[in-house]
Amino acid sequence: MSLIVFGSVAADLVFTLPELPVPGHTVLAPGYQALPGGKGANQAVAAARDGAQVAFAGAVGADAMAEVALSGLREAGIDLSRLATVTAPTGCAAVCVDPAGRNQIAVGSGANRLASAAQVEAAALTPATTLLLQMEVPAEENAALIGRARAAGGRVVLNLAPAAPLPAAGLRALSLLIANEHEAAWLASQLGCGTGAKALHRALGIDVAVTLGEAGAEFAGAAGAVRVPAFPVTPVDTTGAGDAWCGVFAAALDRGLPMAAAMRRASAAAAIACTRPGAAMPAAAETEALLLGA
Repeated sequence: MSLIVFGSVAADLVFTLPELPVPGHTVLAPGYQALPGGKGANQAVAAARDGAQVAFAGAVGADAMAEVALSGLREAGIDLSRLATVTAPTGCAAVCVDPAGRNQIAVGSGANRLASAAQVEAAALTPATTLLLQMEVPAEENAALIGRARAAGGRVVLNLAPAAPLPAAGLRALSLLIANEHEAAWLASQLGCGTGAKALHRALGIDVAVTLGEAGAEFAGAAGAVRVPAFPVTPVDTTGAGDAWCGVFAAALDRGLPMAAAMRRASAAAAIACTRPGAAMPAAAETEALLLGA
């Protein structure tokens, strides 16, 4: 089996603040961290640290921020042969985190707007391929790659984050859609249906997983419905939790875990990610230790 992630890569500037700023308000932090980020890269690293063989396709600029942005992918041993270097600057995010772990994030897309589906060659898309995508690259490129991957017989998983329109044909061609409760509510408003996994599954005709924060996660699809609880932790920074969930979930499905086991493993990884600053993804052994101790 193989896992290909097509998506964003960025440098995250993380500011730990006593409170989140409001309009017109300046809040001083004692310092900041420059960390690798971008939903695509975060999910690729989460999958690789969970044991998957991962290839990443995306775009960076020819600048100093690219070294920060790519450092996590390189450390995780991810195949970067499909990475493009483009004329736009590397994507960058300003991440503000308060003492409760809540965050505000502003993203400069930069090079991510030039990521192309053509970077993933036809030979890489087979019935044994799992393709994982998000919404921080152009929707039309996502749609093109979804169509090609499904035509090749592969599994296609889209994390609808951040919530944005995708051509209807691309959305209904997915094997599985992942959304958090806010993204699910946005999509439900577009479709005129309920916000739960079952309602979205009925409206789209595809498998759907909805993550619910402290309330866990739910799935609805052709194989039935599953709900798993969250693992209770004291959050330090929730920035990478959703990406940890998606990356580990895709890795678990790629290696053949049943749906309930894949969701439980993803929930354990997301809980661990909440206890660390930035988008710090757990290793497989850490996730397994939490699962065994639960």
